[in-house]
Amino acid sequence: MLACLIRFVGDFDLAEDAFQEAVLTALDRWPRDGVPANPAAWLLTAARRKAIDRVRREARRPEKHDAAQRLAALRAEPEEIDDMHTIPDERLRLIFTCCHPALAAEAQVALTLRTLGGLTTEEIARAFLVSEPTMSQRLTRAKQKIRLANIPYRVPPDHELPDRVHAVLAVIYLVFNEGYAATAGDTLVRRELCTEAIRLARVIVELMPDEPEAIGLLALLRLHDARRDTRVDDDGKLWLLADQDRTRWDRDAIAEGTALVDRALRLGRPGPYQIQAAIAALHAEAQTADATDWSQIAALYAALLRYTNSPVVELNRAVAVAMADGPVLGLRLVDELAGVELLQRSHLFHATRADLLRRLERNEEARAAYRQALDLARTAPEQAFLREQLETL
Repeated sequence: MLACLIRFVGDFDLAEDAFQEAVLTALDRWPRDGVPANPAAWLLTAARRKAIDRVRREARRPEKHDAAQRLAALRAEPEEIDDMHTIPDERLRLIFTCCHPALAAEAQVALTLRTLGGLTTEEIARAFLVSEPTMSQRLTRAKQKIRLANIPYRVPPDHELPDRVHAVLAVIYLVFNEGYAATAGDTLVRRELCTEAIRLARVIVELMPDEPEAIGLLALLRLHDARRDTRVDDDGKLWLLADQDRTRWDRDAIAEGTALVDRALRLGRPGPYQIQAAIAALHAEAQTADATDWSQIAALYAALLRYTNSPVVELNRAVAVAMADGPVLGLRLVDELAGVELLQRSHLFHATRADLLRRLERNEEARAAYRQALDLARTAPEQAFLREQLETL
């Protein structure tokens, strides 16, 4: 509904404010008057009227020529909103608007996470490793640029899609990541974000059926999502991949994911999402943890590094090497990354190092690394898991 309203009023902040006012009005009236037959249309109509009232007040001021023009445009729209199923998809229009090349890449991702993913400014700031005020300013500037530059609210024509799709895929990937492994809070998995990311990925694949990276991303999300329900138990306890109950993995999702991997690779234009999906498929197809083809996974991570110079990928490759060739070599690769500031601020780096030290029976060093990881972990399940590992030592 917010995406639909932004298209109507052409202003992110005005749409958000008007929609909140409409919700407050509904909370006041609906308990007394009853829920309308079409609640979504009622909210959108009410929000649009709130926006017109706001712009009308601004338009009375002599210097508000733009507000007067916007009011005229709003009045040209139908008074009542009856159809919530606009084509192709209001959220898809919005995601391409947020990912317009006139915006900086980080601003594209941040704005889409805030508007479509529903993440708070604080959550996005953590994902980008910046302060909340810095991220708030970045979001404000991005919304202002969209308004002042008259960036169109539409899905680009076919000839522009290849240049725009990379940022869109990156946004969907980050929305899923925040849902699959939340950066903070009492729960590790936020199912609504995972579901929305998969839905958006499907829409992109339908729009661009011959784009292998879009297909690869959908495959990756489905393969990860297949294991979602086994990552934590009913009490919120975290389970590592090796210890998960594989009989509870979603086999339909795995079958779809592996078929999508094959479909993407047949197009002959490999990319990072396809490689990550191939790694996820190897994990998903292993009947037991011991049957995992770690050598192949390590090779795929090495291939992935040719596309992205990411220390996180380096860390994942080190884990795969440790599983394939032993903890001594794995720890050597991890320690080579110790100078990377991004990893030093990540609990996953210290937890990985702690696990390898534990396997080498260097328990005092392992305890110190687990303590570092515990200091940095932000979700309750991860904190509980790390405390448990400390207690076993």
